[in-house]
Amino acid sequence: MHKRIALNIVRISGTNGNSIILGFIMATGGISMWLSNTATTMMLFPIATSVILVMKENHTQGNQQNFSIALMLVIAYASNLGGIATIIGTPPNVAYVGFIKDKLHHSIDFFDWMKLCMPLSIALLLMLYIVTTRFLYPNKMEKSEATANYIKEEINKLGKMSVTEWRVLLIFLLTAFLWITQAIWNKLFQLKLDDAIIALIGALLLFSVPSGMKNEDEENAAYLPILEWKDTKRMAWGILILFGGGLALAKGLEEAGLIQLLGNVLAQIAPDNLFLLILLITTLSVFISEVMSNVAQVIIFAPVVTALAVSLNINPLLLGIPMCLGASCAGMLPMGTPPNAIAFSSGQIALKDMLKTGFAMNVISILFITLACYFLLPLMMDLK
Repeated sequence: MHKRIALNIVRISGTNGNSIILGFIMATGGISMWLSNTATTMMLFPIATSVILVMKENHTQGNQQNFSIALMLVIAYASNLGGIATIIGTPPNVAYVGFIKDKLHHSIDFFDWMKLCMPLSIALLLMLYIVTTRFLYPNKMEKSEATANYIKEEINKLGKMSVTEWRVLLIFLLTAFLWITQAIWNKLFQLKLDDAIIALIGALLLFSVPSGMKNEDEENAAYLPILEWKDTKRMAWGILILFGGGLALAKGLEEAGLIQLLGNVLAQIAPDNLFLLILLITTLSVFISEVMSNVAQVIIFAPVVTALAVSLNINPLLLGIPMCLGASCAGMLPMGTPPNAIAFSSGQIALKDMLKTGFAMNVISILFITLACYFLLPLMMDLK
């Protein structure tokens, strides 16, 4: 179903060089808001590779190299930038929201996060399109009938939406709807729904609703659930272990008093101006994540910036959210995020291309995150 969505977005956007890049940004960014950024990149990577080959075979005009570089870079960067739009879009968001709930007993509403971060994500995706197609890698490639035919063939191969796809789509829409409107149901019916409970409801439905898909090899295939327990082997268990290890490390540092000590030291050298402080923290977060796992980074630095905020007598979210968002924006090095590594492995991108484009997007991300968190965050989350 997710491949069907991506292909149709690319088909609608058009088949000249810039339109294809825009289509991939829209598809990658939109899907990454709800799926793992790594899974999104891996799904779109082979489609992008095929489109590059088709364009090379059918275009004698325009800059094919710039088109190839831009397309590979945008599927990596759009996966990262799209993920910041929702709490579940990227692991650092989940880690930070979990930390805030555990340590400060404060729940960040799913819809409140989207009010701030969805527009920010869309703005950054738009800037990604402008930077790659207008400034760094203009391709001047005209509309391609062959590319349009390739996309159409790929859609046709999928056939009509199966019963299973429809059921997965309905469960996904129900889960997303509950995430966004949970505050309403909690108020109306005195419930205690939160993001985790809603996620479990969605998961349980997938493990209990029959697939409805007939299989000649299995007599009862239509009655088997959409997901079976064996499917959990494909989950990213390593990330869950990293979460647990990071939380244990942060807890140990906190009990030893080192977190509070570091927060007090930083408070003494931190700038008095809140705008400059947010700018500094966002900048450090973006560039540290180039060489460090962004999940581990958030787990380790969340208590530090919280202690710093407490020492300065300001709301911890004013420093924690920009730190969290900055951790997902690394673009200069292949090791910065898994999507960067996947795109770099294509062989279409030289390291200098990733450094140049990544640095430009890092600077833009820092400015946009700082402005959003300074001006809009206090209003949208009612912070004092």
